[in-house]
Amino acid sequence: MRMRLVPAGALACALACGSLVGCQAVTVDNQAAPAAEQPSADAASLWNQVDMSAWHFNADHNVYWQTGIAYCQNPADASAETLGLFVPAAYFQATDNGDGTYTCALNETGAVGDFTAATAPIVLPVETPGYMAMAAPTDYVESTATYTDAGFVYVYAGCRGREAGAPAGVTDLKAAIRYVRSNEGALPGAMDRIFSFGMSGGGAQSAVLGASGDSALYDPYLQAIGAVEGVSDAVNGAMCWCPVTSLDTASEAYEWNLGSTRTDLSDEDQAISDDMAEQFALSLNALGLKDENGNVLTLEKSDEGVYQSGSYYEYLKKVIEQSLDNFLADTTFPYTVQEKGKGGFGTFDGNGPDGDGPDGAFPGPDGNGPDGDGPDGNFPGPDGDGDFGGPNGQGGKDGQGKGDLPAIDGEKPTRDGRGGPNGAGGNGGAEGEDFAAMDNIARVDNAGGITLSGTYDTPQDYIDALNADGTWVTYDAKTNTATITSIADFTNALKRASKTLGAFDALDESQGENVLFGDGDGEGDHFDALMAGVLEGTEYADAYAQDLTRTDALGTSVATRLNMYSPLYYLASNSEGYHTSEVAKFWRIRTGINQGDTALTTEVNLALALENDGADVDFATVWGQGHVKAERTGDSDENFIAWVKECVQ
Repeated sequence: MRMRLVPAGALACALACGSLVGCQAVTVDNQAAPAAEQPSADAASLWNQVDMSAWHFNADHNVYWQTGIAYCQNPADASAETLGLFVPAAYFQATDNGDGTYTCALNETGAVGDFTAATAPIVLPVETPGYMAMAAPTDYVESTATYTDAGFVYVYAGCRGREAGAPAGVTDLKAAIRYVRSNEGALPGAMDRIFSFGMSGGGAQSAVLGASGDSALYDPYLQAIGAVEGVSDAVNGAMCWCPVTSLDTASEAYEWNLGSTRTDLSDEDQAISDDMAEQFALSLNALGLKDENGNVLTLEKSDEGVYQSGSYYEYLKKVIEQSLDNFLADTTFPYTVQEKGKGGFGTFDGNGPDGDGPDGAFPGPDGNGPDGDGPDGNFPGPDGDGDFGGPNGQGGKDGQGKGDLPAIDGEKPTRDGRGGPNGAGGNGGAEGEDFAAMDNIARVDNAGGITLSGTYDTPQDYIDALNADGTWVTYDAKTNTATITSIADFTNALKRASKTLGAFDALDESQGENVLFGDGDGEGDHFDALMAGVLEGTEYADAYAQDLTRTDALGTSVATRLNMYSPLYYLASNSEGYHTSEVAKFWRIRTGINQGDTALTTEVNLALALENDGADVDFATVWGQGHVKAERTGDSDENFIAWVKECVQ
């Protein structure tokens, strides 16, 4: 579906047609074009108009920027609900105010590469691992330069996190999008070229933004915080790395895909796992997903396991094989294993044990800034090494993060997970699963599987290593392709369960997603109706049944809030939410196939539903990578930028 913009009425006219008396064009950035007309004095009194006289200038990157811009009139959290704007200088003519700020007007002829102020894409990061809050910027952000150098306008909006309860985070981001659109005519950037991007919980909320554009379900929440009305909050594209989404069936999908690798379940828990897997199969069959040839994909009962056959099963098996084939095609042998994402956040060119790898999420900015203490040691400050050191921890000269949160690379808490220069990963627990520090999740020590390390001289050597515990992969050297015996054999070797039963709606309400669907008090509650059905007659039944009857402060049920955070609610033809929103036209989805954080079905079903609905989808699973900004080749930022350029050309 193509995105439509809702007219902004009188506000849009005021912004687009007014003029600002006394604004003289100054060649701060050596631009010679005349200043564009500015909003009128009457429009200047509107709360939702950017103050065009309050811009700062970063000479190193040739960027005008502002922070601390309130994007809603009645914020629930004033410290979170502000945004920053980072604009290539070529898109402005500026008047020096003499106090370190500039008054800016559009330069309609200035260009960066192929983009002008009228055509530049607008990008919106969603940095919310574990659905946590995203801090609003308070100063110039160095990392934005990668995007402004490419000619993009960068909108950095803070948002509330899971402690505020769903749908607070996406509500805030929608409000920020509306605010920016309400300034069309004053701000550079093509308002029909807004792209969101994020990973993990951020990838999930990017997916929700992409699927739920202009959904009426959000209106009461947007009105409550005083968001701009009469303006679209839809985006044109969504980039999603490892999105932790489809939470209505995520726990069931986890048992269907990874449950066979569990070794520590009691007979009762094993029965629960099996029943959950069956519930996933039934819900999958109801979706009516189709392959590229229009064939409906379904699961069927099998002798080998719970619903481990059928057209959907064969489709997913081919996805796994394609991922391995891509790896074989992309890789030059001899090949030295560099696992990415097995150690929590990973690092950006970091050298922490078990967490190496470019594109690891949330590296420390520059890594070795002086002291870098965060408040009470939580999340040490900018340029401090050892980011995400625990409470009472300090970044320290060499980034020594001490405390309760895991070191960057480790699953288990460490007392001195050291982050070295350039954001090196700490030496926490071996191969700790990803985002353990942020997700507040209960994990299991599920030993077993294949460990790959060292150098492999040929593709066959690599395949032989995969078959170390028994043959499950066959390799055709002539075609450089591989075939696997079964999905269960793949998961047992490389994608073992790392989360406890109730992977997203934990039996003890301990998962981050439990907090997300809580009452906004930071405490966890149950939200999974399928699990509630499976648990009838058990000791957990009453707790699930009681929580599922709750409503939030606006009187919205848990089921509705869950729908609001489920992209397939808007995409699946069997859903009451089908075609009730403006779905982004362009999607790029990447996931590390080895991750134990989510079932492989999560991203596959999202991609299928989008393709079935006519969206333009660029989807790939990445072999050998875990819960990171997974890419087959290259740098994640550069690949995202290149994709956006392709979408808008």
